Amino acid sequence: MPQDAPPNGSARASAPLGAGERVAGMQAKLHRWAAADPGRRFDDLFNLVHDPATLFTAFCRVAGNQGANTPGVDGITTGYVKEVVGVPGFLDDLRAVLRDGSFRPLPVRERMIPKPGGSGKLRRLGIPAIADRVVQAALKLVLEPIFEADFAPVSYGFRPKRRAQDAIAEIHFYGTRGYRWVLDADIEAAFDNCSHSSVMDRVRARVKDKRVLALVKAFLKAGVLTEMGEHRETLTGTPQGGILSPLIFNIAMTALDEHVMGAWQEGGAMSTDDRRTARRRRGLPNWRIVRYADDFAVLVNGSEQDALSLREDIAGMLATMGLRLSESKTRVAHMSEGFSFLGFRIQWRQKRGTSKHYVYTFIDDRPIRSLKAKIRALTHRTSQLDLGWVLTRLNQVMHGWAGYFRHAVAKNAFAMLDNFAWRRVIRMLMERHRWRWKDVRRRFTTPRGGGCRSRRATRSCGPSRPYRSPGTATAAPRSPVPGRLNQPDSRNRGEPVALKGARRVRREVRGDGPGAIPVPRPGPTQRSDHDHESRPGRDQRRPATRRRYSRRLSGLLSQRDRTGYGPWTGW
Repeated sequence: MPQDAPPNGSARASAPLGAGERVAGMQAKLHRWAAADPGRRFDDLFNLVHDPATLFTAFCRVAGNQGANTPGVDGITTGYVKEVVGVPGFLDDLRAVLRDGSFRPLPVRERMIPKPGGSGKLRRLGIPAIADRVVQAALKLVLEPIFEADFAPVSYGFRPKRRAQDAIAEIHFYGTRGYRWVLDADIEAAFDNCSHSSVMDRVRARVKDKRVLALVKAFLKAGVLTEMGEHRETLTGTPQGGILSPLIFNIAMTALDEHVMGAWQEGGAMSTDDRRTARRRRGLPNWRIVRYADDFAVLVNGSEQDALSLREDIAGMLATMGLRLSESKTRVAHMSEGFSFLGFRIQWRQKRGTSKHYVYTFIDDRPIRSLKAKIRALTHRTSQLDLGWVLTRLNQVMHGWAGYFRHAVAKNAFAMLDNFAWRRVIRMLMERHRWRWKDVRRRFTTPRGGGCRSRRATRSCGPSRPYRSPGTATAAPRSPVPGRLNQPDSRNRGEPVALKGARRVRREVRGDGPGAIPVPRPGPTQRSDHDHESRPGRDQRRPATRRRYSRRLSGLLSQRDRTGYGPWTGW
């Protein structure tokens, strides 16, 4: 058999593609073909699903998830597969059962978890077995690039390179351009009540391979093993918690996007700015939907009656899919009243000090209550948790929460939460070590009365520049007691001896010490450089009776990251 010629000179031969690169190349081709031909039905996708590179990439993604060590009904975790079974053997056996058609998904293990917000309601979460998760991840790798070409740009939930902040930005964009009436809607138990027939019809419109269709239907009909040990059939819906569930739900909800946004398609009544402007001149409304999974908002450039008419139209369309709007969470409101969406509070209001109105994005009350509850759970007064673990966990929770809401008008909310978290930590330490507030001041303030809790204060805890005695050209710090720069002295409440000696030298330079140096008095128009250097600064003249305790906790955590436990070591 003829072989390729070797590379010239010292050139290296091209290395074989890895599993991830092969899967990425396959996805790029599928997406390109799907976008080029909207009516194309793909066949022979099953070979891509059980391809070794696809299964290996799928297992890596499953093992990298946060719930990798949560077992399904078979009790097997990814750790058990790695340590006992072995990943190559596990994937070979899985590929064999897929190829011979004997693969059958197991029922998902049901867990009831509380819904966020403290409402007291529970949500069903389905936990598939590890083998089922790997097959679902492989199916998603193959099907997602095909259906991504069909998804509308107004859908932002569970899609690659899209996030909740993009949906908020689109609402902000159209809200400033006259779309002031809002249909804030939520679908009741959307994942549990979605019709299987409508989902499979959508999948068949793009997929022709019967083996892939059989796999998708098998996962929809897998059933649920309840917490009481009872087996329940799944006649409708797709269990939340599965890897394939968000993609299946987005495929089903494409019907809603196409129904509402049909007028925005090429040649439609709202396809161009001129046509939308002409509709408003004739008194006709314009609308646009922004959807994130089962939560969506319809922005209406018209009247309240137009928004109510859209609500009835959408409710009738969802009924054909076995879904209905939640009566308690669906309402029509003007943007000046404000509405909540994805944890944000969006409101059209007047800018302070002006007569102009803008769309503002605030943090809703429910996420703030949820974060406070997490902080309280970590910083109970009688808690005996390791302090380093508590600070690390607080850092993770607060940084992640602030990163999600960083684009909102949140200065006051962030300051309030910083102060709340710091006081909770201090109260926990006061109870643990039997401190009083004077003990807190002694440990968290400098001799000049400044704080060491923020990044700025941490950098300025020591002298901002070395002390220079009169007539000395060098900038090296001087210590009256060499070799004892960091040794505390019990007589000055933990203050380093070097600072005490420096204070005595400063008093002598100012002329109020025992060894005062006489300084000639400058004339009326003269300014003594020596007097300017020796004059105490603002921080030195500030009394130490009032301290600021609302510094950022993140600064204290950053100091801990640099020096182990920072000021907390040894308490």
